[in-house]
Amino acid sequence: MIPTTPVPAKDGIANPAPLGLCAFGMTTVLLNLHNAGFFEMNSMILAIGIFYGGLAQVIAGYIEAKKNNTFGLTAFTSYGFFWLSLVGLMVIPKLGWAPKASDSAMCAYLGMWGIFTLFLFFGTLKLNRALQVVFATLTILFFLLAAEHATGSESIGHFAGYEGIVCGASAIYAGMANVLNEVYGRTVLPLG
Repeated sequence: MIPTTPVPAKDGIANPAPLGLCAFGMTTVLLNLHNAGFFEMNSMILAIGIFYGGLAQVIAGYIEAKKNNTFGLTAFTSYGFFWLSLVGLMVIPKLGWAPKASDSAMCAYLGMWGIFTLFLFFGTLKLNRALQVVFATLTILFFLLAAEHATGSESIGHFAGYEGIVCGASAIYAGMANVLNEVYGRTVLPLG
């Protein structure tokens, strides 16, 4: 049952971080279950990439802007559009609008996201351990995926899948810790 009494927010705006973290985390876990070889690329991954990983994170980023949180705005909005662009990279060639991205193009795309994430990781050093783990594992994930495209190594791709599951799970943990700690008014799940 969902409580009918909201937890009071200092500025009158609810904390959007749990939405953004859970959207990122769940989408990351599901895509990386595919990367690890558990199932094929399918419409479930594309749909969650558009609607939860993509749109929900963009919404969370917009709310972070309302809360004057530049880090949250930049991270959630950027990764929301990452998911939308990733789905676009898969769907646009199928629609015949442009050719499929080459391995070298995907290596550049994923490498740029890795560099971007590395810079955001440095921002987490002023935040909490849970976010440090999320951004450290995400940086590693992007560079592993870039390496997979650079080398054509399926084993790097499978390893990246397992590492991505850890990354996504850490984001889910951070999101749920925010929710439960706020609801209970005490530390239920530590963020560090």
